[in-house]
Amino acid sequence: MNEDDARAIGVQEEDPNPSEDIGDDRDRNAEDRDRDAEARDEASEARSERADARDERAEAREEGASELDVGAAADRAGALRDRRGGASDRTQAADDRDAAAADRALSARERAISSIDEPTGAYRRDSGTLELEREVARAKRTNQPLVLAFADVDGLKVTNDSLGHNAGDQRLRQTVKSIRTRLRSYDLIVRFGGDEFVCALQDITMSEAAARRFEAVNADLAGTEDGSITVGLADLRSEDSLGDLIARADEALYAQRERTQR
Repeated sequence: MNEDDARAIGVQEEDPNPSEDIGDDRDRNAEDRDRDAEARDEASEARSERADARDERAEAREEGASELDVGAAADRAGALRDRRGGASDRTQAADDRDAAAADRALSARERAISSIDEPTGAYRRDSGTLELEREVARAKRTNQPLVLAFADVDGLKVTNDSLGHNAGDQRLRQTVKSIRTRLRSYDLIVRFGGDEFVCALQDITMSEAAARRFEAVNADLAGTEDGSITVGLADLRSEDSLGDLIARADEALYAQRERTQR
């Protein structure tokens, strides 16, 4: 990766159809249903007011009347129809709101699914970059340490060329499974390229446990005969952007690879 690419990391998106578009139609449907529900509630309230007015007129007609007042009866019948209509409006408004809530829940689920890389279960690059930006901002805001790991799956191209892409996908899945086992549930794992992953480890330092965690990942992979990964680590600095942090981790990865190949 050249320096221009490194500086661009974190602001470029790999997918020309960003995942933010996913779920937009359902969200619009939910907004429309909410507006319909509000309109039905207003109609119901208007019907109730009309029913009250009809009842008042009927009472006024009936006062002092010696026999059945046809107009009063008509007002009471009209008031009953208004109240039944109002009840129907309220029921439909409740149904609209339930449907809107269901649309929003499906929208959220669609967005969650679209943000995940299907072969590995890690975040996709576009959605993962947004999550990484949030982690960097949170670490700076809370003054907590954060380590970023840039991991490369060793020899994946050879596996794809010699054994096929199914075997390569199996290696990727096993790699992410091992990383997830050795990291904490809230640490981010992002598939950044074909054989590259970026991980963000909160409240931890390189000198502490980050390096040991990835040593354990390689031990796991050796036990499953799924190869190995080369990892570069970088501590977040106060002046860092996400691109700066990833670039340093990437440089550390290549330095580590040169050391191991000597």
